[in-house]
Amino acid sequence: MRFNEYRSAQLNGGAAPGYSSNQAMKALEETFAETMPIEMGYDYSGMSYQEKKAQQGVSPGVIFGFSLLFVFLILAALYESWSLPFSVLLSTPVAIFGAFAVLWLRRWVMGLFLPQYMVDIESDVYSQIGLVMLIGLAAKNSILIVEFAKDEFEKGRPLADAALEGARLRLRPILMTSFAFILGCVPLWIASGAGSVARQIMGTTVIGGMAAASGIGIFLVPAVFYLVEKLSGAVPRAASGILPQQPLPGEGD
Repeated sequence: MRFNEYRSAQLNGGAAPGYSSNQAMKALEETFAETMPIEMGYDYSGMSYQEKKAQQGVSPGVIFGFSLLFVFLILAALYESWSLPFSVLLSTPVAIFGAFAVLWLRRWVMGLFLPQYMVDIESDVYSQIGLVMLIGLAAKNSILIVEFAKDEFEKGRPLADAALEGARLRLRPILMTSFAFILGCVPLWIASGAGSVARQIMGTTVIGGMAAASGIGIFLVPAVFYLVEKLSGAVPRAASGILPQQPLPGEGD
């Protein structure tokens, strides 16, 4: 048998239960380095080759960084402010913490009660896709609060009152959209059959992150909005003269 014009032997295998394909390939490479002569080499084909090529691409950290950067620039253009987007993006770590916490909790529970079904779901490409998705989902919840708080503040209300009013007005829409999304992802959480682990990982990531962003972010975002606006020295537009408080000459005639 020839492979890239070299004499070769083909090996087919799969990862044991509880191990990822990346761990299996790493074990093969270590075994090859320990046992095979130096004049022999190895290469991958099929899905393993594609996985290796994907690992040589852009790292997940760069992808997450660009995701945050684009969201920040879009929010800066939306609010016409460089400080206000921080009120939205500072809720993202809460969602990421919730995603990893639920992933770890599910793995621990399965290892304790169902060890035969336990898989490594702490960090892989599917959880990384879920984390990128959570950046937008967590920002969505924050935008609902910040937008209304900003409007109330520009009308002349005190900063603390504007933040609390925004949270109060948008509580029900946030809970409705969050519960709708979480319930929609339940089929991913309980998926079974071929390829079910991938769906379970993604479902666990987004459900855990969304639950944390909704349960904790509701209380965190108003406080962050107040802190960011206080530190940036923001003033209502009416007080700064951008919006006139008195009718202009000729108005109402």
